[in-house]
Amino acid sequence: MNEIIAILNALSPTLTPLTLNRLSLIVEAMLSMTGRVTMLGLSRWTEKGGSYRTVQRFFKEKIDWSALRWQLIKQHLTGVDEIWLLLGDEVMVTKSGKETHGLGIFFFNLQQATSRFVFFKPVVVVG
Repeated sequence: MNEIIAILNALSPTLTPLTLNRLSLIVEAMLSMTGRVTMLGLSRWTEKGGSYRTVQRFFKEKIDWSALRWQLIKQHLTGVDEIWLLLGDEVMVTKSGKETHGLGIFFFNLQQATSRFVFFKPVVVVG
């Protein structure tokens, strides 16, 4: 767990100290818990300072996630003279409900029907 916290400290130029502390609490809780991950579950698994309200405040905060990802990637690329590939793939996840950000109705060829989906585009750096 200490290694993960050390990696998270590389994000200090991008995050405020309070947000970095909250992120550390949430990451530790998320890696410790089993089953479904909810805000209530996260607050139960956090140590001192990780109340339900703290978890809510963290997820309500505006964070530049692309800058955070770049900070993590840049940490491992410094001083390396290798070839690195940036790979991405689009992932669809079916989702019920109407309030999810990014939710849309799309035609899915394999099912030959329309359904509600949320699209994710994970990006991986391979060296």
